[in-house]
Amino acid sequence: MRTLWKYIKPFLNVIYIGLLAKGASALLELLIPYIMSMIIDDIVPTGNVQGIILWTAVMIVCALLAWGTNIFANRNASKVSRDIIEILRNDLFDKTLYLSAEKTDAYTIPSLETRLTTDTYNIHRMLGMMMRIGIRGPIIMVGGLCITFFMEPVLSLVLLATMPFIGVLVYYRATKGIPLFRRVQDAEDRMVGVVRENAQGIRVIKALSRVEYEKNRYEGVNSELRDMRIKATRRMAVINPAMNLFLNIGLTAVLIVGAYRVSSGISETGKIIAFMSYFTIISRSMMAISRIFMMYSMGAASAGRVESVLLSESEKDWKAAGVPDGDPAYSIVFDDVSFSYLKVKDNLEHISFRLKKGETLGIIGATGSGKTTIMSLLLRFYDADKGAVYVNGQDVRNIEPSELRKKFGIVMQNDFLFRDTLAENIRFGRDVDIDDMDRAVSTAQAEEFISGLDEGYEYMLTGKGANLSGGQKQRVLLSRAFAADPEFLCLDDSSSALDYATDARLRKALSEAHPDSTLIIIAQRISSVMNCDQIIMLEEGRISAAGTHDELMQKSALYASIYESQMGGALFD
Repeated sequence: MRTLWKYIKPFLNVIYIGLLAKGASALLELLIPYIMSMIIDDIVPTGNVQGIILWTAVMIVCALLAWGTNIFANRNASKVSRDIIEILRNDLFDKTLYLSAEKTDAYTIPSLETRLTTDTYNIHRMLGMMMRIGIRGPIIMVGGLCITFFMEPVLSLVLLATMPFIGVLVYYRATKGIPLFRRVQDAEDRMVGVVRENAQGIRVIKALSRVEYEKNRYEGVNSELRDMRIKATRRMAVINPAMNLFLNIGLTAVLIVGAYRVSSGISETGKIIAFMSYFTIISRSMMAISRIFMMYSMGAASAGRVESVLLSESEKDWKAAGVPDGDPAYSIVFDDVSFSYLKVKDNLEHISFRLKKGETLGIIGATGSGKTTIMSLLLRFYDADKGAVYVNGQDVRNIEPSELRKKFGIVMQNDFLFRDTLAENIRFGRDVDIDDMDRAVSTAQAEEFISGLDEGYEYMLTGKGANLSGGQKQRVLLSRAFAADPEFLCLDDSSSALDYATDARLRKALSEAHPDSTLIIIAQRISSVMNCDQIIMLEEGRISAAGTHDELMQKSALYASIYESQMGGALFD
């Protein structure tokens, strides 16, 4: 909540104006029953018609002023809460973009989505309600009690007797609500995760006839969320009826005692009528205050979840690690690097290699052998647990992350295309002119299919590029990587959907168009890496063999067997 206060602070002046208007509205409402009792008890018996008309006009003016100030205060509260949440949501989204991959994994994408949507909405509702009712409720309650004590002390004591019971209910709602609703939000995270997975994999689910299975899986998390909500709302739902019960008991007691006092001539009819009005106003205010505590429970739980993200370290908080740098003669160096995602068993062990400017490294290995993890460490999505990674002689921990990544052109294994034009997907928000785009498209072997489209570069892609074939997607992604003429190129399984002839043309064009770029190719095909200056074979996170193609054919039986199975002998010899 301290973090939320930082967002509220700039709006304090506007909030104060709204609260003053709300307070004025509450005071004006409190005057109306008092004026009514005065008319009934003091003016009507005298037969003073002008006095009746005058004070009735005062009541109408008070009602109109209360109505106007109430509308102003409510609009002010809506505007302030809206503006605060807009800034908060922008900052939260910005923070999620700059979270490290490790932090993102810890929070999970579905949880971050929920915090950006449901949690910020809960905070918005909490702020709005507190500004609308937070000042009005206490003024009505305290002011009403003071006026009733002044008018009828005995009846006020009857009303006051119900307060301890209501206080216990409000305290229960405030203390039990936050943990309950925090568990509800966690259950919602899990449901969003299942929805997200199904939305992304809908084609695979249908192709493998897994629709019923996924329906059952969703029903499971949806039922869990339902049960959590039922548990939370049931506990909270007991409070309002219980408060109504105590208030109605108090109202009944007031009627009985009031009737007795009027019949005994101790009190007057106007005071009793006014007292009943005050009782109604006060009871409504107490119910509203109770709702504030419920909304506060939800809002505070959500604010805690949002705050944990906002206070997390991100790449914007980067400071040079101050670790020793390496040899500037090499463009990329992995020096005895080991890494584990879960910090239990190493996913990479003792990885070492060196690349000079313009050299090419090929990495092959079975699925799960650690190929993509090497690229993740190079781009500093994660930090090595042991050893060091150097780029142009600098330890990557000493390079600001965004500056490091500007040096790279990348095609990732699970890369994506936006719902936008081909041009924007290739340009990707960078300053890339049409000539650079044409060269990138030509190198990526995408020129033929793009020129065949009526709209050319302005062809609109659907989500994830679903209106392109697998090979077309990969060529667009390659065009994106080549467009800015990067110093380093990292291509992770970037030609798996290309036929062998297109793949061969791509490799030839790449060597001609980017002769000075240091290149890392991660592939399953030996044909994609066989012309690299160095090739390393990974097995279960370790380098099992390293060398040129000819060297590996001689010293690695596994490499040779893969070559035989893929290439059919000396196809490229």
